[in-house]
Amino acid sequence: MPHLSGVCVSIIALLNGAKAEHGLSVLQIGHVRIASLSHGEAVARLGAQFLKGEHLKLAFANSHMVNVAADDVVYRTALDTFLILPDGIGVDLGARILHGAPFRDNLNGTDFIPALLAAAQPSLRIGLFGARDGVAERACAAFSRHAPQHRYKVFGHGFQDSAAEEAMLRTLEADRPDLLLVACGNPKQEMWIAGKLDARHCTVAAGVGALFDFLAGEVPRAPLWLRQARLEWLFRLIYEPRRLWRRYVLGNPRFMLRVLRQRMTGRP
Repeated sequence: MPHLSGVCVSIIALLNGAKAEHGLSVLQIGHVRIASLSHGEAVARLGAQFLKGEHLKLAFANSHMVNVAADDVVYRTALDTFLILPDGIGVDLGARILHGAPFRDNLNGTDFIPALLAAAQPSLRIGLFGARDGVAERACAAFSRHAPQHRYKVFGHGFQDSAAEEAMLRTLEADRPDLLLVACGNPKQEMWIAGKLDARHCTVAAGVGALFDFLAGEVPRAPLWLRQARLEWLFRLIYEPRRLWRRYVLGNPRFMLRVLRQRMTGRP
């Protein structure tokens, strides 16, 4: 009977639109396939990846990523090589509409990566790359205070010329961190990871967006109550309207229309 019970669970998941990929429950939102994991399962899966030393590309999908992937076939093809975790209320609403239930947990990189580092044992080698010159160094100091059991190294800022980038890639091959955090914003960071990194350079390569800016104090985070209400996007829009108005004011309605069309037609 346990076997039959497991089969029934799998059938129900498939009827709700979930797909099993490499043992994961995966929900497709637009063109992006996003894993539905609990926080504990995600931490455990990445912890096992560090121990195995096998290369993995990691991304965090929000509604903006889904919109960009819809307009850029090269980007969405690159995303097919990533383990993608859900980030934000937008993809949760998309999951409810398309698959009948939200993702198991909101695993936004800004909160998930520090939690992963706090939980990870034994000591890991953590690399940082991206953001403006000097920001990664301040983020590195914040990480050292938060999870001091690990070793941290800044490999470069996100505005290098091609010669500096090639030198950095050679350094990565020599050092091969367990986790390389790439903070260049999407789609740039995922395209860079997909095009430049492989098993020679690191175990896990993760695109982390504005994480370094938050840790370095360059950009404030929303108050806790706004984050708990899933409205951090609104705080960011108010704080940086000139940079983010297209993403949220135009992008959020585009995302919802895209999800509704997928619901009606069955196609992203």
